[in-house]
Amino acid sequence: MYYYFQLSCVLGFLVTCAWKTLDFIWFQPRKLEKQLRSQGLPGNSYRPIIGDLREYTKMIKEAESNMSGIGRSSDNGDDIHPGIVSRFIFETAKKYGTDCFIWFGSRPVIIIKDPKLMKEIFLKPNHFHKANFIDPLKSLLVGLIAVEGEKWIKHRRLIKPSFQLEKIKLMLPAFRLSTEEMLATWEESLSPQGSCDLDVWPSLLTLTSDAISRTAFGTNYEEGRNVFELQREQASYVITTIRSLSFPGLRFLPTKKNRRINEIEKVVRIKIRDIIDKRLKARKLGEDYVDKDDLLGILLESNAKEIKQKNGLTIEDVIEECKHFYLAGQETTSILLVWTLILLSRHQDWQSRARDEVFQVFGRKQIDFDGLNQLKVVTMIFAEVLRLYPSVPVLMRETREERKLGEFKIPAGVLLSLQVWMLHRDFEVWGDDAEEFKPERFRDGISSTLTTKDMSQLVAFVPFGWGPRICIGQNFAMIEAKLTLAMILQRFTFHLSPSYEHEPQTLITQQPQHGANLILHKL
Repeated sequence: MYYYFQLSCVLGFLVTCAWKTLDFIWFQPRKLEKQLRSQGLPGNSYRPIIGDLREYTKMIKEAESNMSGIGRSSDNGDDIHPGIVSRFIFETAKKYGTDCFIWFGSRPVIIIKDPKLMKEIFLKPNHFHKANFIDPLKSLLVGLIAVEGEKWIKHRRLIKPSFQLEKIKLMLPAFRLSTEEMLATWEESLSPQGSCDLDVWPSLLTLTSDAISRTAFGTNYEEGRNVFELQREQASYVITTIRSLSFPGLRFLPTKKNRRINEIEKVVRIKIRDIIDKRLKARKLGEDYVDKDDLLGILLESNAKEIKQKNGLTIEDVIEECKHFYLAGQETTSILLVWTLILLSRHQDWQSRARDEVFQVFGRKQIDFDGLNQLKVVTMIFAEVLRLYPSVPVLMRETREERKLGEFKIPAGVLLSLQVWMLHRDFEVWGDDAEEFKPERFRDGISSTLTTKDMSQLVAFVPFGWGPRICIGQNFAMIEAKLTLAMILQRFTFHLSPSYEHEPQTLITQQPQHGANLILHKL
């Protein structure tokens, strides 16, 4: 009797697992597809497990083998639709219209480009949640960028002091030192004639990594730099893992790459914990340590006050925020700088105007904080670069309950893909010159350049997000980028190398797939 009872339990368990699996890979996706189509949303038919991943990975392979030819540098060059992910979305939207959906495995993804819908999503973060739906990304998208609800409110309140302008002003010497070191390496590469052909992308990555290491970890700079180098290695492995998503479960196998990802995660946490422990020990001993004004020092100071009220962050939370410094403080700034140099290489008139402004404000003297605020032309250029090449061209959200969005009722379990790059290049919003590099459009602010004066359209420019969750580090990134560009313009002129290939690559952020080869000339 007991044997039959055990057998029935095992059979019941297997039937339950089989039903849940079948519901996950077939019934639930088909139900969602029916609900979306009933509201007039078109899209590809659902294919079990893989969805549209086969077409997506095929496009990646074609681009990597240079078979597609899409995205090559042209005479204009600014009208290129950037990145593999973006191209796949673009081709789908061209087929069905912008109000459509694609499939990420068994989950439908609605393409969102309408600024009114984006505004509604940005303003309701508790209805449209952050979508950290790819397991490998969870090791990178951490801290403030990932938490939600009350936890997000607490994290942002404690981190905000680190990014106040008066604190960033104190970080200018670190920005200057990192830029000086980069420019010194450029000068070492010059020929006797004072020029060279150089891929500036690796050195920009090193620059911003050094700068965030200095500003985040102060005298622990070398340790911090090692942490960020490990995170960069981890990110490269994660990206290749994401590209293998057409083979379900591959990322969970104990492969050499997956073991290395997990190993880096452990090492990074240990190293950051060691830096934090040293700081906390110094505080406990009452030492007036010199690192109180770096990002970690400011965070620990504000957290100490909250801990007394039993509302502070845990050590694990602080570690996550230190990891977040890498993506927020390193990636976004280096990407802004590289696309700025590429576009100014194409548009020599704007490069000259920016250089004239820098010399007018600073001459050949050291860049200071007050002078940076006078760089109006540089500010316009950065705005236009961020419009054409936003660092994060696609933002993802998800519904965990049925939600109203515009005229649609979005079922629970649906992903929303906010196409920042498509919105930034929308002819209806920006006019017939939407795909041209024209910084003058920002001369009188954002609203003056839009074709419509409808106030709801003011979310048409969202390089740092929008609403209550707008990027907390945007001032940090812009000030570092302004200082670096000003120092470059003081010392070099530059134009595109014949070897440069225009192939933006988009997964999390938007990077130049084949680097950024420029011809540098010393002034």
